[in-house]
Order: sequence, then C-alpha cells, then structure tokens
Amino acid sequence: MSPIRSPRGLLLPLILLAMTAITAPSRADSIVLGGGCFWCLDASYKLLPGVTRITCGYSGGTLDNPSYSQVCTEETGHAEVVRIEFDPAKVSLERVLAYFWQVHDPTQVGGQGHDMGSQYRSVILYADQAQKEAAEKSRALAQKALSDPVTTEIVPLRKFWQAEDYHQDYFEKHPYEGYCSVVIRPKVEKLKHLLEGGR
Repeated sequence: MSPIRSPRGLLLPLILLAMTAITAPSRADSIVLGGGCFWCLDASYKLLPGVTRITCGYSGGTLDNPSYSQVCTEETGHAEVVRIEFDPAKVSLERVLAYFWQVHDPTQVGGQGHDMGSQYRSVILYADQAQKEAAEKSRALAQKALSDPVTTEIVPLRKFWQAEDYHQDYFEKHPYEGYCSVVIRPKVEKLKHLLEGGR
C-alpha cells in the first residue's frame, strides 16, 4: 500500500508554482518608428494602452553610434526614432501602426512642423517580413483617408542606436520647457481626447 502524501507536503510546490506564474514576464514585441522629434513620439506613445517602454534613438543611417549633434548635421543619414515595446496581448501591431498616422503628419516632406531636416522624416523600420507587410498595409489604409501623398518610408531596421540619456522621457522631465509647452503639450492633449473617444 503506497503512502498517502499529506496536503502539507504539497503546499510548498504549489506556492512555488504560483510564484512562477505571477513573476513570469509578459511577452513584448517592438517596432521602430520615426515621425519628427522623438520627444513628441515618446510622449504620444506613452498614452497608448499596451505600450510598455519607449526608447528614443537614431536609425536609418550609416554612422555607428551617432551623437545627437552628428545626426543634426543631416550627414549621417539617421532619423530621430523611437523603439516602442508593447504587449501584444493588450495592443496589436496594427493598432500601434494605426496610431502612428494620428501622432504626426505623414504627408509633410522634409520634417514635421517647424522641425525641418531629413532627421525628422517619417519612417517605419521593420524587423521582419511580418512587420514589413503590416506597415505597408497600414500605410495604404492611411493613404485612403488622406488627400496628399503619404511620404513615409518603410525600410529594414539595420541597427537601433539609443540616444543620449537626457533625451529619454524628455516631456516627463521638462513639461514646462518652451518646446514641450508649445509643441508637445497641445499634441498630447489632443491625443488624450482621441483615445478617450475610442479612436
């Protein structure tokens, strides 16, 4: 006759199993987007439910580990971009891309607003074929709603270079700084209303 295992003997394995389930990290996907000043995109995407982390950086050019001042010369080929990490269980890639057309003007050539230069161009940098197809489909849908041609580039992601620390979370750190008050804050308020309205 086999011994009966006491409930107390099962308690520790059950606790450990529960702790593993609780602490298991959620799956995260990411995509790299450029649409003007990365401070604006950073603040805008922080409003989107399901986004877990945003990192400002540079991509799309040829110079390794570029600095902000080098990117501003327009000689590196890099754009100011953000790497958006998101939980696909809470927000889809399609939704992340659809929001992209709301947070900037994809029809403007050579920059965004008063931020002019190739480093402020509209660009989607895809990591794989699935992202490329999703980006192309999303751009085509956006074009149907716009009268002017969409200028957004869709290019492969070669390397993402993280920007200097002072560029990270810029709007959160300097909410009343001139550029933040005049440019970013109105955009954030507009996007809040759109999201509250389910758009």
